[in-house]
Amino acid sequence: MIRKPPRAQVRRAAGTWALQAALDRRGLGPVAGVDEAGRGACAGPLVVASCVLRSGDAARFEGLTDSKLLTARARDRLYDLVLDRALDRAVVVIPAWEVDLVGVHVANVEGMRRAVARLSAHPGYVLTDGFPVPGLTAPNTPVVKGDRVAACVAAASVLAKVTRDRIMAGLHEELPVYGFDVHKGYSTADHTAALLEHGPSAEHRWSYANVASAGARLGMAPPHRVARDVLSPTVVQNGTSPQTSGGRLATRRGADSMSTRAEA
Repeated sequence: MIRKPPRAQVRRAAGTWALQAALDRRGLGPVAGVDEAGRGACAGPLVVASCVLRSGDAARFEGLTDSKLLTARARDRLYDLVLDRALDRAVVVIPAWEVDLVGVHVANVEGMRRAVARLSAHPGYVLTDGFPVPGLTAPNTPVVKGDRVAACVAAASVLAKVTRDRIMAGLHEELPVYGFDVHKGYSTADHTAALLEHGPSAEHRWSYANVASAGARLGMAPPHRVARDVLSPTVVQNGTSPQTSGGRLATRRGADSMSTRAEA
């Protein structure tokens, strides 16, 4: 008779550290969390981060949660703490032209693979935020709202968002007419108005319908290649999920197709 391995008990009292602690107790550590920032933006890069935290560091990371729920000041504090205390970490920046070439979901999945591969030590287990990531070289599982459930995913979320916000602030210095320092590349009313007045820049994602439409109105062509099979026919808005009429987001050759989430 084949016996199943004993289940790891998740202790709720451990909060966002419970899942990592359960995996560690079963000898599956180190546990890496992976998350991204900028998936729902129509301008700027997609940033993906991976992070491994020390199991005994819960008290030092009070307030660590989904980066979107934190103030900018709290994110900066936790960002510095993660840089100082994390056992391992990696950040991958995927530029707008690459998102346009392969599609946002494919870029996201490949970015997560790269972020795990760039860790200095191979993780024993990987927790990804929201959806499965095929091709990882360690056992892994997706966690719904992982950045609010698992501390290592929340830490990756902070790394990704602070990195991306700082990149967008830098792009504002180069392209001040769009207001990237305020909306960080998301489709706010002010950003939409700037797109219609000035047209998209090379830092915009021309595979997004609102960007392509604004460019077409001014007779502009994409400054880089946009694969035809990654074109998204809907406008990406803050807090909403862009979908086609069939409820699916276009991706390269239709592979890895799934509904996307607009995330900061």
